[in-house]
Amino acid sequence: MTKIYSFEKLQVWQQARLLTKEVYITTKTFPEEERFGLISQLRRASVSICSNLAEGSSRNSFKDKARFTEIAYGSLMEVLNQLIIASDLGFLLNQEYEKLRIQIEEISNMLNGLRKSQLKTHQQINP
Repeated sequence: MTKIYSFEKLQVWQQARLLTKEVYITTKTFPEEERFGLISQLRRASVSICSNLAEGSSRNSFKDKARFTEIAYGSLMEVLNQLIIASDLGFLLNQEYEKLRIQIEEISNMLNGLRKSQLKTHQQINP
């Protein structure tokens, strides 16, 4: 049986993984000249959300875990910013943009909750 790592159990990681998949699918329709621009930026930033959650889960202190959750949040905001720009440039249909924006809002709320929980646990362990 394959081992399941702790980050794979996180609902926020699972949602971020789905967002990454959606970003990859959506950016396939972007103009070819954006391959090294918005397409690359959006894909890297979306992967960064999942990657930072995974890396943070390997840290021993909850303060360190919270730092990686904070970095994941920054990457999420980067994705949102780039999607706004892509929408402004007409690369996204409004319904695609709105769907992604709802996913981002849900992930944002989960990341904020996770970070608060991590910091609270850190404070309880290290009063």
